[in-house]
Amino acid sequence: MHIIRQYQLPLQKYMAMMDLQERNEKLFYKLLIDNVEEMLPIVYTPTVGEACQKYGSIFSRPQGLYISLKEKGRILEVLRNWPEKNIQVIVVTDGERILGLGDLGCQGMGIPVGKLSLYTALGGVRPSACLPVTIDVGTNNEKLLNDEFYIGLRQRRATGQEYSELLHEFMSAVKQNYGERVLIQFEDFANHNAFDLLAKYGTTHLVFNDDIQGTASVVLAGLVAALKLVGGTLADHKFLFLGAGEAGTGIAELIALEMSKQTNMPVEETRKRIWLVDSKGLIVGSRKESLQHFKKPWAHEHEPIKTLLDAVNDIKPTVLIGTSGVGRTFTKEVVEAMASFNERPIILALSNPTSQSECTAEEAYTWSKGRAIFASGSPFAPVEYEGKVYVPGQANNAYIFPGFGLGLIMSGTIRVHDDMLLAASEALAAQVTQENFDKGLIYPPFTNIRKISAQIAANVAAKAYELGLATRLPQPKDLVKYAESCMYSPAYRSYR
Repeated sequence: MHIIRQYQLPLQKYMAMMDLQERNEKLFYKLLIDNVEEMLPIVYTPTVGEACQKYGSIFSRPQGLYISLKEKGRILEVLRNWPEKNIQVIVVTDGERILGLGDLGCQGMGIPVGKLSLYTALGGVRPSACLPVTIDVGTNNEKLLNDEFYIGLRQRRATGQEYSELLHEFMSAVKQNYGERVLIQFEDFANHNAFDLLAKYGTTHLVFNDDIQGTASVVLAGLVAALKLVGGTLADHKFLFLGAGEAGTGIAELIALEMSKQTNMPVEETRKRIWLVDSKGLIVGSRKESLQHFKKPWAHEHEPIKTLLDAVNDIKPTVLIGTSGVGRTFTKEVVEAMASFNERPIILALSNPTSQSECTAEEAYTWSKGRAIFASGSPFAPVEYEGKVYVPGQANNAYIFPGFGLGLIMSGTIRVHDDMLLAASEALAAQVTQENFDKGLIYPPFTNIRKISAQIAANVAAKAYELGLATRLPQPKDLVKYAESCMYSPAYRSYR
């Protein structure tokens, strides 16, 4: 740690950590687990975003498995080249929408590698059971196509049939090689593919999309916890989103599901408490014909509104959620409007990395005169306002997916069900203590993340057993203890 702290730039620390992971895996995980709050922003967002942008020029040795269009027809053979045979989790990307940074092509490999190191450090999945995969179908990023250090295919992205055939061959090969119970996590695919892949393979494979489902679960947990600060139930609140892509619609749907579960109202009714604004303005009924399919459920009857500020003033939400991938969109006027009709406005600026965050923690607290309950996607330092210190929460998917994955693996679950996402949210919300609430936090600190992951895993596994989707029988009596016993730990023995 002393050596790593000598580096001035986060990217240098990232490179030092990647080098360590290659050289001494056990020590890498020991450092990450023992210094999780300090090291998480280095091995994952925001630093991993910069690493993906510069991946070619900082490249020293390959990580993960690359499958390109050139391997079409031979993907099973390529998978069999991977030295580890007992794989439990695959994180796969095609690099088309890396965080809020757009198409980074093959250089998106930083994401599956980073995500899987968190599966191990935070969820205790054995490093040898993790397989990072990047599917290289080209890139539409001109800058990369002309970059001498770009490591991928130098061609425009394959689409349509050519793309779906390659993905289908990959999904079939994974099932053939690793069986029914391998978890396949889709990561940073573009909207149009992400929803289709989840719908297409959700019934035949154990698949999970972290951008749609993981984000939704972690945000719902934060909202359930925030209710203890603002009062009322979910159904008493009104939600407005800026951004109607994978994260926005995924979160909205999970909120609607949880509301429906609590009130016994049909989900079609509970959706009406939730409004979404996309790049063209408020999503309303008159736009329905031209909307992408995943936006259609959110087109409610209302006159068209062009700007976010007008939407906030008109709808008067109690909760404002940013998933736009565009920085500085929660302006002073927007935050002041939220604070004018809410005693404690809930403001979540979730876009990553930090540069794309809809507003900073300082802006949220200052503009709301210290009344906002704020959380963001990437970490912000505590803020002092009028003599009081406010600690912003981080709605980081790393709270959910490692424990969620562990729960699926330890129970031998064969399909993901929405109720498991709700179970994960409830488990996370239950971990927030009164001491956390007193600081204005709606998420527990990352220091206890392995304990939190074990609780989430137990809750998810319990739901899997209840739904009859778990294959590891008989069911263990104490699922929390069982989860903890399944976790990999880089322990160093004391010989003296």
